[in-house]
Amino acid sequence: MKPVAVVILNWNGAGLLRRYLPSVLASTSADLADVIVADNGSTDDSRRVLEQEFPQVKTLYFDKNYGFAEGYNRAIAQTRYRYTVLLNSDVRTPAGWLEPLYQYCEAHSEVGAVMPKLLQDRDDDRQVFEYAGAAGGFIDKHGYPYCRGRIFNSIEDDKGQYDAEPADIFWATGACLMVRTALYEQVGGLDKDFFAHMEEIDLCWRILLTNNKIRVIPESHVYHLGGGSLPQGNPRKTYLNFRNNLLLLHKNLPQKEGKRLLIVRRLYDTLAFFMALAKLHGGDAKAIIRAHRDFRKMRGNYTSHPSQNLLKSIPECRRNIIIDYYLRRHRTF
Repeated sequence: MKPVAVVILNWNGAGLLRRYLPSVLASTSADLADVIVADNGSTDDSRRVLEQEFPQVKTLYFDKNYGFAEGYNRAIAQTRYRYTVLLNSDVRTPAGWLEPLYQYCEAHSEVGAVMPKLLQDRDDDRQVFEYAGAAGGFIDKHGYPYCRGRIFNSIEDDKGQYDAEPADIFWATGACLMVRTALYEQVGGLDKDFFAHMEEIDLCWRILLTNNKIRVIPESHVYHLGGGSLPQGNPRKTYLNFRNNLLLLHKNLPQKEGKRLLIVRRLYDTLAFFMALAKLHGGDAKAIIRAHRDFRKMRGNYTSHPSQNLLKSIPECRRNIIIDYYLRRHRTF
């Protein structure tokens, strides 16, 4: 059996499959990995495209859309390779993208998950980091995600500034995340109640709590279109990001420290609510209210909390990224 499964979760993405799957097949060593498409109950012609245009690809078909999190859980439960790469359907992979990730994991048993640099898939030759992961992710002291190469909406060109060596990070992007399958299952996989958005940060947090490392491997890079499921500015995306961020903090922090931090977050999110209103983004404002309402309903599902506060032990997580960005005008990592 090959050591790696490259699993692409598809939902109504027939066009994306036609555009991106050929690059994955051409650039992924057939001796090293199987490319598997797990279809999340698509209602477009995805199945016909896979069966007629990509008959060489292994496929799984689910009865409905289980979301990013549970879709991958179900796919991994049916595949069980030593390593699994979670790869978005809108990612273009160049030659040699997978080998550095695999070889690094094989040589470093303390590493539980890795990611490549994530660059924008563009028509020109400019190398620009992609929002969803750039050169590796962190969260600040209040739980706001940011990246090496991307802080809020300020995105850096890739000029090799993060290429010195593999680096420890807090979270790896779900657009292209390679994880030891046994460890993925040990920590419970992706949280299906998140459905989509920030579920990979939650997974990585739990991996770090087992004393495994997460690293970005700059020798590897892939190109991500981004916004393939929900574009920026969609109220559904706003809702999931706010709700899941609250769940993320509640479940992965010690109980008392989590409660204190969530009080601060309510203040920040209240400010975000009024900013949305001021911009006449009524859908986003309603999404923030609904996110807090549903968080209060869901938090009772998480009664076990770790004793360790990782936000205090990792220097990059002690930053206040809002102060750095908006007051100190720091636009780069």
